[in-house]
This record gives sequence, structure tokens and C-alpha cells, in this order.
Amino acid sequence: MDQSVAIQETLVEGEYCVIAVQGVLCKGDSRQSRLLGLVRYRLENDAQEHALFLYTHRRMAITGDDVSLDQIVPLSKDFMLEEVSPDGELYILGSDVTVQLNTAELKLVFQLPFGSHTRTFLQEVARACPGFDPETRDPEFEWLSRHRCAEPHAESPKPREWNSDPGTRSGFPPIGGGRHQSRNARRGLEDVLPRGPGYILLWGGAAEEPEFLLAEEMYEGGPVRGRRPRAGRRDEALEEADWEMSAGGGSRERDCAGVSNVDSSRPNGRGPDQPSGARCPEKPENSLTRQNKSKSDMSEKVRSATVTVSDKAHILSVQKFGLRDTIVKSHLVQKEENYTYIQNFRFFVGTYNVNGQSPKECLRPWLSHSALAPDVYCVGFQELDLSKEAFFFHDTPKEEEWFKAVSESLHPDAKYAKVKFVRLVGIMLLLYVKQEHAAYISEVEAETVGTGIMGRMGNKGGVAIRFQLHNTSICVVNSHLAAHTEEYERRNQDYRDICSRMQFPQVDPSQPPLTINKHDVILWLGDLNYRIEELDVGKVKKLVEEKAFQTLYAHDQLKIQVAARTIFDGFTEGEITFQPTYKYDTGSDDWDTSEKCRAPAWCDRILWKGKNITQLSYQSHMALKTSDHKPVSSVFDIGVRVVNEELYRKTLEEIVRSLDKMENANIPSVTLSKREFCFENVKYMQLQTESFTIHNSQVPCQFEFINKPDEESYCKQWLTARPSKGFLLPDSHVEIELELFVNKSTATKLNSGKDTIEDILVLHLERGKDYFLSVSGNYLPSCFGSPIHTLCYMREPILDLPLKTVSDLEDLFQQPGLRPEFDHIRDCLDTGMIDHLCANNHSVAEALLLFLESLPEPVICYSAYHSCLECSGNYAASKQIILTLPSFHKNVFNYLMAFLQELLKNSANNHLDENILASIFGSLLLRNPARHQKLDMAEKKKAQEFIHQFLCGPL
Repeated sequence: MDQSVAIQETLVEGEYCVIAVQGVLCKGDSRQSRLLGLVRYRLENDAQEHALFLYTHRRMAITGDDVSLDQIVPLSKDFMLEEVSPDGELYILGSDVTVQLNTAELKLVFQLPFGSHTRTFLQEVARACPGFDPETRDPEFEWLSRHRCAEPHAESPKPREWNSDPGTRSGFPPIGGGRHQSRNARRGLEDVLPRGPGYILLWGGAAEEPEFLLAEEMYEGGPVRGRRPRAGRRDEALEEADWEMSAGGGSRERDCAGVSNVDSSRPNGRGPDQPSGARCPEKPENSLTRQNKSKSDMSEKVRSATVTVSDKAHILSVQKFGLRDTIVKSHLVQKEENYTYIQNFRFFVGTYNVNGQSPKECLRPWLSHSALAPDVYCVGFQELDLSKEAFFFHDTPKEEEWFKAVSESLHPDAKYAKVKFVRLVGIMLLLYVKQEHAAYISEVEAETVGTGIMGRMGNKGGVAIRFQLHNTSICVVNSHLAAHTEEYERRNQDYRDICSRMQFPQVDPSQPPLTINKHDVILWLGDLNYRIEELDVGKVKKLVEEKAFQTLYAHDQLKIQVAARTIFDGFTEGEITFQPTYKYDTGSDDWDTSEKCRAPAWCDRILWKGKNITQLSYQSHMALKTSDHKPVSSVFDIGVRVVNEELYRKTLEEIVRSLDKMENANIPSVTLSKREFCFENVKYMQLQTESFTIHNSQVPCQFEFINKPDEESYCKQWLTARPSKGFLLPDSHVEIELELFVNKSTATKLNSGKDTIEDILVLHLERGKDYFLSVSGNYLPSCFGSPIHTLCYMREPILDLPLKTVSDLEDLFQQPGLRPEFDHIRDCLDTGMIDHLCANNHSVAEALLLFLESLPEPVICYSAYHSCLECSGNYAASKQIILTLPSFHKNVFNYLMAFLQELLKNSANNHLDENILASIFGSLLLRNPARHQKLDMAEKKKAQEFIHQFLCGPL
């Protein structure tokens, strides 16, 4: 997810968020999530100034409402950003990047996720630094005075070490410079620093471009990397390659997740940690081995890889891929079978819905039940935390508790390193490998997709980690789909949403993101929530008692949906020989005896897709009784492609010679299957797509949609081209999809006629000509995105929705609706045909929230915003403010409050409370008038308190 969009909403005219990255602010043992945005401001003389904007956030940063400006760090001449290496910490490929930010008044330490996105972020910061020329005036940053944030204290000339860690050391020269560091001093430093592993020169604003060196990979003409082996001798084959540099990447994720040895690092990756009350017995000799293993010995194993942590700084700073390098990589992928062989690796895959509980028992009966230690662990949890705080915000102490429980329960006969972990509210995924395999793990990325209401709540959805093991790409997905027996269609929708929205950035930025299905091996685990249908509770329990699992399995919703090819097309699930894993009384093996008396079901499942995969076991683990679910595990032997060095060398040399013959003065040219595109009857939040094919001729070419003059994007905001750039080999082709999607950001201008569905796209070929594509269409105006006063003046008013069926529904405003039903609701509202409305109550509730979010002027007018915050503790004064609103807005507000009060009268049935409703509606009804200065946490609390008064008091 591009979080720069959320930051852009907090900025004013003239300010532009170039790029954003999520990191962790480190202060001693404290870890606080921060969103870092590089913001550019264009002065009247066309000069530019830059600053880093630091934001706090308590949930996923989707819109500007989700972030609060905490601090601004101008990129002045004394600004420096350098990578540091924490002492005593074992790094392997995929670990987070620790950087230290220094100015004359400030010193901050951040951990950034290792990967292609962080690499691009550091590149942009380097370009934005003002440089060292003493004749150049210092930036004045007058434009920053309009922003409100926590300003640094400047009483002392000594830098404030808010979070400088005494256990860190600088391993790399900085981005930027110091105010007292001259150009000559910089040159001297370049001469002194060794050009070996781990050293990189990134000097912002310098007149000369530094040469970036990658340890073990530098040659006279530069290195090349394709999808290539992970061992050292392969370097010799590159000496003849006169190509542009490219490098592999690692991970990008919403939550911080470093790479460390689990026996010597805490979840935050900060060195030794003593387990509190170890729950599992450990072999004495194994314990001594773990305690006495020297850091140098551990590091030697890690550094045996071609790409190690010492190369990490370089990988994060390399420039854009060259066309020739991309072609080489493609040829290497095509000829992979010529230089690789299959080697089996043992994977443990486990899933456990823990029902919001803390770990209370040893997990070894689940994680270490087999005699042979797995090579790779993929461990997923659902419902990690069921508290309301975890539901609305992303912080939870349960994360560390379960991480420690897993780390202590891995197989005792092997040493493991944590490669990555990622969490979305209660859905968490952990990835470990044996330490001897860690050197062959690369291109680690992690992503999350929330499928909860409005796509924002992460109570349902999926998390995924993708990585490369040797030369095989693997994607592991952990999902928690919608609940309730009758909601199988919603579960199907959740699955499709995860598949379509889960995208991983590639190392080569010219390539489109990778989707789940673009991997050699896919492992999908989780609480999929599919139930047993057409059988009553008694019949299900009787069949379980008789162990008639195949008879029961015939009524399994997942089996039925997979057979119908509505979901998991191409996936395989092993034979189920264990009893249903849901639902039990917590702490026992007894079926659910609560009032609801849920029928047993196989909710917890593991599926796979790919070649060379053999399932060795598929079972549940009845010994664990912490939750109302039982954990499930599966052990696989997965054939991974490993490189034969000699064959790889020969293949690479053949590709090099072939390219040398091919490259000449020929100009690239392509043919397009279509150049005019018409989108008819475009509707609010209804995706429309058109596609065309680019056919290449005899010369390799690189294509990209480019910006038109004086425009910041290659297309209008409602349009997207996928992929927007890429390369083509001779006689090859690629299909381009044009996606048109109108949302709250674009609907208002289209409704009013200030914008139309018209655009021109410019497709540019490197070393070739430009092609022009015409886009046209018509938009059907909608009540979504229209002002309240406009809707009230309509001759055909929108009728009120019935209330009687909504008041007692469980999980209202907390569970998403179905997309087809939202489309139906929107059409009924826009055409005035409310009598034909037929939709699930969750769909109606979500449509209401989306409607309120789409209003260009919120229900509580911008002019009353600050007064509302000031009166949040005074109900009488708050009611007076509502009386001053325009009559249309006042009436809508009073109707909404009456509606919500009616819901709260039935809270015993629908499980709503005033805090949940105040949190949801506070951010929708109260919005900052400037639309760029978003609420800090104190102001958000005031907004919530303001709405809370009307939910609890008389109207």
C-alpha cells in the first residue's frame, strides 16, 4: 500500500510527498511506529526545499485521518542520514535497516524494512539533500511554519539524543553532510574509507555521482544479477559482462520485522533477551550451545552468502535497473532448467486461532512433533488479540508473547533464524529457517490486506511473506476469512480480495508488482472459516464420534466451493483424517456448550499450489487447549531449484554473446492492438477495465507511460495502467490493463462536471518514439461524493432506509458488506428506486459509512470543526454548535444520532457500544477544515468525545 497518499492529504498546495516509508523509532528498548515522508516544496523561483515529515499512527495509514504529524526535520546543510549497525546483533539478508538521522539539534534512530521500497526512499533522500557548496545559501524553510507538530527543543547546542542507542555503531558513510563538513573533507573521507563489504557513499546534492560498490560483485564493467544462484563462485562468470548494475531486494511490510537468530534476539531485533518463565524443557547440551555460541562463529555462517548484510547498504542505494540487465535476467529465468537441479527442503506449516488468549502451554506438541527438524517454519496465528484497542489500532502486547512462545518451541535439534514476521491486527505470520539456510534466502517482502469494513479494519483479511529460497520463489499466505455458516459468499469475496490486492514490489522497479499467483510455490494457511452445511449439530457430532470424516467432508463448504472453482483454483489440500478443529470449550476437548452451541467444523486449513511438493503429514493437535480452536500443522517436502555453478556460468556466457550480436543501431518499435478506449456508464466505486496488447518487433525495448507537460502523473487520478512500465524481448508481447475507478477523491468533480472521463496517455519507448492513447467515457452522477445541500434540493429525494431489521444485528459496522450488494445499493440511491432495495444489513451499514466518507463537506461543516473540539467536554455548548449548522446538515446529524441511539438500545444483541460508534463516526463527521492538517491523538480523542456526548445524552 502506498502510504504517501495518506501523507499527501495532510499537505497544503505546493507541497508534495515524494515517497513514504514506514519505520520504527528506537529509543533504548522502546519501539514506536512512525511513518516517514519526504516532502518537497517548490519556491516561487522554481527552487526546491525538502523536509522529512514524521507521523504517528494508530492504525493502517490509508487516509490522512489515520496519521498525526509528530515532527518535521528540514533537509538543511547539517542534515545527515547514515546506516548504523547495532552491536551484538546478528544480521542476515532480509533484516531491517537501522539508520541514524543527525542534525545540529537532533539525533534519531530508525529501523526501516529491508527491501526495494526502502532503497528507493534512501535514494530520494540522497537526491534531496542540499549539498556542501559554501556559496549556496542555506534553505530557509519558511513554508514549514504553517504546520503544527512537536517542535524540537533548541535550548542546548548539543544534539538531543531522543533515541540514540549506545549499542549502535556506524558502519556506513552518511546521506547528506554536516554543516562543518566541507567538500574537501568529504573527498578525504572517500579516500580513507575502504571499498569493501558494507561501505557506501551517498552524498546528497554533490556535483559528482559517487560510485556504488557491491562487495564481491564489482568488475571492470559492473555486475549483473538475474534470478541467479546464491553462492560465491558464481561471481567469476560475470567478469565478461559489461552491464549496468542491479541488485536484489528484501522485504517491505507494514509492521517492523527484522531478521535475527531467535535464540539471541527479541521480536524487535534488539539483541539478547531472557525468556520469562520458559514453558518448554530444553536439552542441557543444546542450551549450553546456544549460550556459548560466539558472535563471530554465527556471523561466519551468515557471511558465506554472496549477498550478506554487509551488502545491504549497497542494495538499498543502487540506481534504476538498466534495460540490458533486465533482458539478461529474463533469459536466465527462461533457461533456468539448464543450470539448476532439484533439492528437497522440509517445510513445517502451522495455523492456530488463539481466540485472543495469551500462551499458557508449551507449543512443542504442535511445532516439534516430528522427529526430523524442519528446514523452514511458517507459523500463522489468527485472533491474536480480540480487544477493541487491537480492533481499531494495531498495537498489542500479545504479539511479543506469542513470538516468544513460538521461538521457545521450535525443534530442539536445530538452530533457527527469524527471517520475517508480519501482523495485521490479530493475523500474524512468522517465518524461520535453519541458520545454515539463511544465506540462501533473498528478496524477502511482506504485505497485508484488510478485508474488514471499508477495507480499513484488519479484523479479517490476510498477511503474506514472499521470499526466494535458492532459485525458487515461495509465497506464504495466512488469512482469516469472514465468519458464520451462511456467509460462504463473503468468505469467497475475502479470498478474491486478498488475491487481487496482495502485491509485492519487485527488485526491478520497471517490473509490475508480484501477485500471490506469480510464485513457484504457494502455501496458504489460516482460519478460513468454511463450515459444515446441510447437517444439524447433532448429526455432525455423531459422524465425528464415528470417525466418518469422509461422509462429513462431503458437506464441507470449502470442498464444495473449490470443486465449483469459485476459489483456490489450482490449489490442493491433503486428505483430512482428523476431527474438526472448531469449536471447543476453552481449556478442554469438549464441544461448544455455550448458548450458541456452534456446530463442529474444519475451519483451520492448509492448502498448497506448485510443483515438486509432497505432503508428509496433515493433522490437528488435540493436546493444546488454550483456545476454542485446535492448531493444525502440515509437513511438506518441497523441491527447490539449486544452481549448478558451472552450468550457470556457461549459460550466462551464452546469453552475453547472444546479446552482443543482437544489439545494434536498430530503433525499437512496437505495434498496439488498440489506441482508443471508451468507458461507458462509469459508476462510483465500480471498477471498469479495458486492455490492449503491445507487440514488440526485433529489438529489445523498454516502455513506460510518461507524464505530459506540466502534469505530475501520467494519467488522471481515476485511471491506472497495469503495468505502467516494463520491457519486451524480441517478438514478445505484453497485455496492458487500463483500470478506471472513481472513489471519494475523484467523485465530487465528476459529479459537478468540473472533470470528465477524458485523458490522453503517452506510451514512451526508450530510444524509440512515443505512442498516444485516447481515453474517453461518461460518468453517471451519484449521491456518493455529492454535497448534502445538493442532495436535499433534488426533486426526487432519497427515501429513508428501514431501521427495524438493523437494530439487533450482530457486529454491525464491524463486518464488511458484499461488493455486489453495495453496487445495488448505490444504484437504488442514484435512481430513487429504494423499493427495489434488497441487501444484507452489513452491506447497508458499510454503504452508509462510505457515503459519509464521500461527502465533500462533512455533516458537521468545516467551519464548526474547531468549536466542536473545544466543546467536547460540554454537552450543552456542543448542542448549541449543532444548532448553528445549516438546516440540511443539522437535520442529517440529528437523524444519524437518533439512528445510532436506537442501535445502542439493542447493544445486548448487536454487541455495539458507544465507544465503538464514537470512534467510527467521529472521524467521518468531524474532519479538519484545511484537509491537510490532520488530528493528533489528543484531537482525535476530542472528536470521539464530541460524538460520544450525543450517543449517550438526550438529543
